Amino acid sequence: MTEQQQGLAVDTTRDPAQQPPAPGDRRVPRGALRWTAAAMVFALAGAGTAYGISRMERTDVPGLATTSDGRWDYPPLTKPPLPSGSPGPRAESNPAGTHHADLRALLLPLPQGAQEDEALRGTDGWLPTREFLKEYAQEGREAFGQQLTDSGLRHIAARGWTTGDGTRTRIYLLHFDSSAVVETSLFLPYFSYEEPAHPLRGTGRAEPDASLPEEKAAVPGVQRSVYDESAPRGAEHDRQAYLAAGDVLAVVLQSRKGTAHAVPFQQTVVLQSRLLG
Repeated sequence: MTEQQQGLAVDTTRDPAQQPPAPGDRRVPRGALRWTAAAMVFALAGAGTAYGISRMERTDVPGLATTSDGRWDYPPLTKPPLPSGSPGPRAESNPAGTHHADLRALLLPLPQGAQEDEALRGTDGWLPTREFLKEYAQEGREAFGQQLTDSGLRHIAARGWTTGDGTRTRIYLLHFDSSAVVETSLFLPYFSYEEPAHPLRGTGRAEPDASLPEEKAAVPGVQRSVYDESAPRGAEHDRQAYLAAGDVLAVVLQSRKGTAHAVPFQQTVVLQSRLLG
């Protein structure tokens, strides 16, 4: 046997498990490599998918989208800038709770896809009191209007819209001289009890709405009374909220044929409160 042949000979003195593979058995490590490569491909693909999901919102992933809870898509809220040197409504240096920012800029913007109610824009953004009073039952309008006049109502900023499901929203910001006037002359005597003193037009009895969580939905500096129309109802279901925020009494109304859903109403009340607080 030549030296070259000896170099290719298998050493039979070694443990068979430690023997290098024979030339004819090269398919074994190649198969192992193929399985290893395949496993790596699947691992990388799985890691990529996991990374993609971790970078996406849950509702963007097919099969993992959660059922909508009914909230509307509002644009990011930004409070308007205060005039130079003017304190906010909750500042210690502002005991009257005055909103120095333009009240029209404190109205909640429309949610995505909503159609604005042009009639509520008024003149230069200020709504006549008589237009606001049309929300209330005929027999109580004159008395309510007189109460507003006696309390020194300065002006009303308003905005309204209708969403695709037919829900009508109206927001009115009534501006007075001080937080004391709003609280003692209007909010406490007329809108802080089991039923608002002034019923809405075409609605039945209203009762306190306990579905809005007091602690989680609370906004510092804002008092609120929230009402839901009692059953049996008419063609429309009405919800209403009254917010005492410094020198502003805010009125939030929502109506819808059939059922006015609680979630978008609560969302609207809380967001409007945050703009005023």
